Amino acid sequence: MTLSEILYAKVYGNLTPIKIISLIIIFVLSIVLATFIRLRLRYYLKDKLPKDRLDLLLKFVYYSIIFIVVLSILPEIGVNISGLFVAGGIFGLILGFASQSIVSNLVSGVFIMFERPIKIGDQVEIDGVSGFVEDIHIMSTLIRTYDGIFVRIPNDKVFTSKISNYVTNVVRRFEYTIGISYSDDADKAIEVIKRVIDSEPFALKYPEPQVFVKQLSDSSVDITVRIWAPIQVWYDVRMKLLWEIKKAIEEEGIEIPYPQRVVWLRIEE
Repeated sequence: MTLSEILYAKVYGNLTPIKIISLIIIFVLSIVLATFIRLRLRYYLKDKLPKDRLDLLLKFVYYSIIFIVVLSILPEIGVNISGLFVAGGIFGLILGFASQSIVSNLVSGVFIMFERPIKIGDQVEIDGVSGFVEDIHIMSTLIRTYDGIFVRIPNDKVFTSKISNYVTNVVRRFEYTIGISYSDDADKAIEVIKRVIDSEPFALKYPEPQVFVKQLSDSSVDITVRIWAPIQVWYDVRMKLLWEIKKAIEEEGIEIPYPQRVVWLRIEE
């Protein structure tokens, strides 16, 4: 056989070696084109968009180009595109549901990119998972939990779930409940707590801290303490002030009581 006969001999259906080579070249060129466009967009938009939003946009453009090329290649190798979505039987149903999920995640990723409820580095809680946003892909979002576990959440779940973003606001409040003995002076305890708060440079004056008696519990008078701090130092201030308040009220002779219960025994003779 001549080289021409080998190249144009049918291998499977209408597929020939020359067509296979052409399709491979087209696929490789699509990757090169997608990479080129991504690099050019990064160059032109790097000073106009935030890094996390730009990265998400570049991923969307890159994978969209490859996805479109793959869809155009499939009919050439004998794959019926419409059949992927409407084919009957178990395989068709599975493939249909998978395609629906992929499209849902893809569209949700685009909406997340423009709405920007979260960005890389944020501390968030999504669908019961708390931690840092490690990366936002076009199909899913990667969360690193506080104990170092990486959790992948599909973007349709991210977009439809309640999102708690702990760092979007520049300040955040924390709260303590401190119990003192009934025999101690609550006004004095409040004064001591306020003095400790005033000595902390990162405890904000506005919004103003709140210190007040909230309730009379079984074993203690409960004082609620609410303090605002910059989000960058929120955790450190929260940990530090609790210990400082404990030491200060104990130095003033104010007791932090253990739970107590009075038991009356009736003895009959």
